[in-house]
Amino acid sequence: MCRYFIDGSFPINGKIKASGNKNAALPCIAAALLTDSEVILENIPEIEDVSVMLSIASKLGATIKKIGQNEYSIKSDNIKSELPCDEAKAIRASILFAGPLLARTGKAVFPPPGGDVIGRRRLDTHFLAFSDLGVRIEIDGFFKLTANKLLGADLFLDEASVTATENAIMASVLAEGKTVIQNAASEPHVQDLCKMLVSMGAKISGIGSNILFIEGVKKLSGTRYRIGSDFIEVGSFIGLAAVTRGELEIEGAVPSDLRMTKIAFAKLGIHWETDGSVIKINSGQRLQVVPDFGGQIPQIDDAPWPGFPPDLTSIITVVATQVEGTVLIHEKMFESRMFFVDKLIGMGAKIILCDPHRAVVSGPSRLKGSQLVSPDIRAGMAMVIAALCAEGKSEIRNIYQIERGYENLVQRLKNLGAKIEKKDAGD
Repeated sequence: MCRYFIDGSFPINGKIKASGNKNAALPCIAAALLTDSEVILENIPEIEDVSVMLSIASKLGATIKKIGQNEYSIKSDNIKSELPCDEAKAIRASILFAGPLLARTGKAVFPPPGGDVIGRRRLDTHFLAFSDLGVRIEIDGFFKLTANKLLGADLFLDEASVTATENAIMASVLAEGKTVIQNAASEPHVQDLCKMLVSMGAKISGIGSNILFIEGVKKLSGTRYRIGSDFIEVGSFIGLAAVTRGELEIEGAVPSDLRMTKIAFAKLGIHWETDGSVIKINSGQRLQVVPDFGGQIPQIDDAPWPGFPPDLTSIITVVATQVEGTVLIHEKMFESRMFFVDKLIGMGAKIILCDPHRAVVSGPSRLKGSQLVSPDIRAGMAMVIAALCAEGKSEIRNIYQIERGYENLVQRLKNLGAKIEKKDAGD
């Protein structure tokens, strides 16, 4: 098994280009199965989750061709209704094929999806939405969904789930009649999916809000669509630049996707400049917690969009260990995401884990290199950041989890001056 070997305490400097948004690429790949015409997707990140998603699409009957750097052609003349078991269990996004399969074939059969180990991740919202659209659901080890006809409906999601919203959208665009989706997720990747579907002939309004209006059409056409940049990756690199005291320019970003992220980082004394799609983090910033009015300890908490993204909670927790002062990190959305902080404590971080959702971080702490194991994509990247600002050498195992979400990470970081190598443990 390959591992990362990192020598810390070297500032990163230079320029880096933001990758395409993983969480937009995955539903857009699934959505390509909604038509029998060719769909070309641009700016697709070359990561493990994308590889698995393309493999599933191929085994469902789609013809996949890589036609350029980060560019794929998908054509789905005839598709099957049963997902391949091993790949479907490998990633949570496999459930995103349910909506397109129901719309195209009237049936979807799949095992419980896999994904990050960050606590219980219920599927009820998907099934409740499908049921309202006329889908029959059987559960016996596998999920078997069938529908003679999808019918538009007035949906109110019991939680603003990103993937459930995306599944409801993909099922509704070919359903008969009108659909309203209330309490819909509205993250940039949900917006990307909607814009792609509109370019294919879908009728969707309310994009970017939590109420979507969809008028079903009989058929969708092909399209060429470019995925937006990954604001989670951008936020990760901002945190890395700050804690290594480096200077970094990130090209191809969407600053409007980072407004709440900017507010949260500002609570830690971290600021950046924007020039169009370029974000510049300057070196020499004084990393210091900014108290709330009245001198109270500030809180950084995640929330559905446009709140602070939960996928950046692990990242900002590591950043807070290098900042002067005390801050409360409140992870509201996943019950096990904060459990990785014991590894940071072992590196020398001053953190009190109050409960599964809240951690009090006091800094700055001198982190020491350590042996680490990545539990999920974002905690894994947080460990990379911790190792790069720590004194001494670190070894990170289970890097498969990290590379599920970050494209060509080692080479890109080495280009910025990071001392990081990927090699087999026996080398």
